[in-house]
Amino acid sequence: MARATGAGADVGARIRALREARGLSLSGLASQAGIGKGTLSELETGQRNPTLDTLYAVATPLGVPMAALMDDRDGAVIAGDGILATRVRVVREPGRTTEAYLLRLAPGAERRSGAHVAGVEEQLVVLSGTGEVEHGGGVDAFGPGDHVRFAADRPHAYRGGPEGFEAVNVIVTPT
Repeated sequence: MARATGAGADVGARIRALREARGLSLSGLASQAGIGKGTLSELETGQRNPTLDTLYAVATPLGVPMAALMDDRDGAVIAGDGILATRVRVVREPGRTTEAYLLRLAPGAERRSGAHVAGVEEQLVVLSGTGEVEHGGGVDAFGPGDHVRFAADRPHAYRGGPEGFEAVNVIVTPT
């Protein structure tokens, strides 16, 4: 099969380069990420479009922020299953990477995330709508203007309320 081109192929190439640099096999990374080996292979060759959940799943065992895998430009979009994340800005500084996304969840949509690398923190500033974030054994309901901050190096989840929500999601990853 011919190698694909475009944003999906670029993401796949970044995943493969990071995997190989860490000495991980395709099977090893797929297992650690909790995805199928075939799925990972298709991502790496650009035959499958990455979803937000898949990028998070792969970023964690690679030990990198999601921004390291995405189309490396502001305005890049990842969508799927009632979730739309638009990269607003990424700031790389000594000691940390800060990612800002405009996050939209459709009514009732849910995004579950495994634990990110140690020390990662997320913040959510709600612009419109309602929902909840599950983290650290608790659940915080939110609405317009609310701010939620939590350790994201544990499993967590976002859920859209009856009208869904739009929020700014800031992820700080120590390097």
